[in-house]
Amino acid sequence: MARNNDRQDRNSQRDEPEMLEKLVGINRVAKVVKGGRRFGFAALVVVGDGKGRAGFGTGKAREVPEAIRKATEGAKRNMVRVPLRDGRTLHHDIKGTYGAGRVILRAASAGTGIIAGGPMRAVFEVLGIQDIVAKSIGSSNPHNMIKATFLALNHMQAPRSVAQKRGMRVADVLRKRAEKSSEDQATASQ
Repeated sequence: MARNNDRQDRNSQRDEPEMLEKLVGINRVAKVVKGGRRFGFAALVVVGDGKGRAGFGTGKAREVPEAIRKATEGAKRNMVRVPLRDGRTLHHDIKGTYGAGRVILRAASAGTGIIAGGPMRAVFEVLGIQDIVAKSIGSSNPHNMIKATFLALNHMQAPRSVAQKRGMRVADVLRKRAEKSSEDQATASQ
């Protein structure tokens, strides 16, 4: 019986990759009742593997550790995969909107680092992005910023998937992208 438990423990360790967790925010809320106030806590957590998978979750409880645990479990259930270029940045620039929160995510050259505000920075760190420039326009509410960021990241497309949908080669897709950017620069200089 003990051998069977050891085997299960080893399998569970092997299946679960090391996850990075970032606590984005905790809100304290008070409910006024007959005897006074009852306090509750709401936590917002971002979880990722540092290799292109990330998720976010919220949790509410009467104690902070329990709220964080619930938020972490929710984040692990809602993970998404984001295609990264060279494992360090985005393939293309993209915008995301959720409610009043609007974000702009731009791919950056090597060595730029993460240039982003608090909640978005947490998402990029757990996702494994090393070079990115991001700007939040509108609401600074952490919930809206994170949801807008994830909506933008969900629309990210790798050149390989675009080429497959169009029935082209990856080199042809990248060549068209380079031609379009040179045309844009020419019209901007005029």
